[in-house]
Amino acid sequence: MSNETSQIKFSIITPVYNRPGELTELLESLAKQTFKDFEVLIVEDGSTEKSDTVVEQYKDQLNIQYYYKENTGPGISRNYGCERATGNYFLFFDSDCIIPANYFDIISTFLNNTYFDCFGGPDAAHEDFNALQKAISYSMTAFLTTGGIRGSSEKVEKFNPRSFNMGFSKEVFEKTGGFPSICFAKAKACGEDLDLSLQISALGFTTTLIKEAFVYHKRRTNLKQFKNQVMNFGFARITIAERHPSSLKLMHFAPAVFLIGCIGLVVLSLLVSPLFLLPLFVHMLLIFIDASLRYKSFFIGALAIVTSYIQLWGYGYGFLKSVLYRKILKNDKF
Repeated sequence: MSNETSQIKFSIITPVYNRPGELTELLESLAKQTFKDFEVLIVEDGSTEKSDTVVEQYKDQLNIQYYYKENTGPGISRNYGCERATGNYFLFFDSDCIIPANYFDIISTFLNNTYFDCFGGPDAAHEDFNALQKAISYSMTAFLTTGGIRGSSEKVEKFNPRSFNMGFSKEVFEKTGGFPSICFAKAKACGEDLDLSLQISALGFTTTLIKEAFVYHKRRTNLKQFKNQVMNFGFARITIAERHPSSLKLMHFAPAVFLIGCIGLVVLSLLVSPLFLLPLFVHMLLIFIDASLRYKSFFIGALAIVTSYIQLWGYGYGFLKSVLYRKILKNDKF
């Protein structure tokens, strides 16, 4: 959009699938924004629990449009919204996000002072989230589990915005075609945002992390959903690497190595000495202390051990499974 940053017009695009309750919280937070010059497009992705009545409740508070389409997954639904948006800068939030009241003040000031074609922001756990949601948020953002590469640090890895909190210009959409339509794992919602971020960088568009522009992200609501999500993340990493070979870094092997190491330590503890379990207990203790201090709750600290190991083992398992399927068996199903 060249340098005409004063003409930025924001369009918020959110796909939703059977989550009217969560959408209510998102729209309530958007209605409370101190900066109000934006439009909202809700794209119902073939839901059986429709959100049209929820959207109708906010017609007087927001410049909001509602669209219903067949189920295709969130990536194509976001593209559907982009094609119908009237703004020139598109923003994407997941339906399970809550947006702080000063979010748009932060990004509008930032982009008007230093324009970027694409940006992303981190996520956090709201004080009203339940214990499981806070534990899952910890396991997805803590240094002890992810190395700090998911939105909180640009030093570990070149930052790639993710679709729960992401924005890019209309020009970016037109040049890239938006989110890819292919599946990177069994789930429809997995890896499409990372693939697009890599495309955006490859085309020479400027990308940045706005650390202050965080959102409260609920993520998955139960452990089974969370396990499936991270397994698909791990599987998708190999698929994405086939399209973007330079995107696969040594750190992405870490969860798989961790999983193999855990299995090895358990076997050695049974065959040689229980002392081989000591490294795992130390790691669990560090997670417990760190999470307990962050959330001021020993219960969340204990729960964070469970969610952290689900995150590490699940991602590692999905990663190894993808190596087996795609690299060894040459299965191109996804």
